[in-house]
Amino acid sequence: MSRRCLIKTHLEPWEVSLLEDNALTFDRRAREWVPCLRDQLLIRLLFRTGCRVSEALGLSVEDLDLEQGIIKIIREKERLRLFHACGRRLSRSDIFCAGCGQKVTEVEKRLQESRRQRILPLDKATAAMLKDFIDEGGPVLKDGRQLLFPIGRNQARHMIVLAAKRAGLGPLTNPETGREHQVSPHRLRDAFGTMAMQMDDSGEGQRLLQEQLGHTSFNTTAKYRKIGSKEQRDWYSRLWKDKKGDEP
Repeated sequence: MSRRCLIKTHLEPWEVSLLEDNALTFDRRAREWVPCLRDQLLIRLLFRTGCRVSEALGLSVEDLDLEQGIIKIIREKERLRLFHACGRRLSRSDIFCAGCGQKVTEVEKRLQESRRQRILPLDKATAAMLKDFIDEGGPVLKDGRQLLFPIGRNQARHMIVLAAKRAGLGPLTNPETGREHQVSPHRLRDAFGTMAMQMDDSGEGQRLLQEQLGHTSFNTTAKYRKIGSKEQRDWYSRLWKDKKGDEP
């Protein structure tokens, strides 16, 4: 009976490629499962840019500059709560407070403060994939914007969970809590952060990763410096390599 000997904490790049290959949709005419370019593109963007799933789902054609190879990411806090000085809760469209009747001036200011924008680079392969998707008429017009992914977060998560199941990818273990989690959109962002940290964990590398991921706190970025079980065993073996006695 086989068993897992290593605790799996994050996806490797080759596993993300396998996940992408298993993003399929059912073709009713051909009566078979075929690759879904939209879903493959979503998986690739989540991993290759490290953006949040909410940021990816908000992308439109207008946010892309494929010639320069850049993408504009806008993050808006989803659970922003607005209140007037009198304590009355406000909606984003309020001009006057329904409680005291005074003109509302802080709503737009708070909304602007809740939005954060960053410009991220795109690799050539992803830019070419985006161009093919646009040329094939993939984006959907909604509220005056050509959305790349007109789906919700639950649908995106369900798609990735199914792709992981087809690819034979098992659950991942949180190294801090020990809890197991299914492969999900955030695990792709996690894989990008871990890979980048392993390639360059210098101060400059960590600063660039913080900007790429859009973290306000450096401590959040530093959590991606995870030690895998193999890496830890290699480190431990080096400690005892030249010491007298048995090597572990």
